[in-house]
Amino acid sequence: MSDELQELQEHAEHAAHNRQLAPVSLTMAFLAVAVAVVSLLGHRSHTEEVVLQSQANDQWGYYQGKDVRLHADKQFAALVAFVAATDPAKAEQARKSNEAEIEEYGKQTKEIQAEAKKLEEEMRFEAKRADRFDLAEVFLEIALVITSITLLSGNRLFWYCGIALGIVGLVVAATSRLVR
Repeated sequence: MSDELQELQEHAEHAAHNRQLAPVSLTMAFLAVAVAVVSLLGHRSHTEEVVLQSQANDQWGYYQGKDVRLHADKQFAALVAFVAATDPAKAEQARKSNEAEIEEYGKQTKEIQAEAKKLEEEMRFEAKRADRFDLAEVFLEIALVITSITLLSGNRLFWYCGIALGIVGLVVAATSRLVR
């Protein structure tokens, strides 16, 4: 980023000698700011994506723990049917307790699984937004470079092309809010 700022300063000094190129320098300054903003938004989106992925992974780990307990309780319930009980009242109490636990773990695993899937969906959404910001950054960077060619060549066609690409980059960045 500091290289870009130094380059912009050099271009501004060059434009100071040629007043006709002042709008080009202003365009470049605007594009440089746009690149910085879009880059920052892209980095934040990527960070949010990583955080959501971590939360989803944690949720899936929690789900697996509960699911293992659920299956263990089901196996215990199946085993109890084959074992002779010395105290039928205690055996019935244990069976009822085990069934209640199976029901509770069944509900919990469904809730945990739903939360994990929700987090994964949010993560995919954030990944799409981050990709959109990355694409916008590419357009803005190219626009900045093409616009700077105007200062070297004096040909305003490069300036117009840079403005057009800059607009495309800004539109792509703005549409990141529409991604779902």
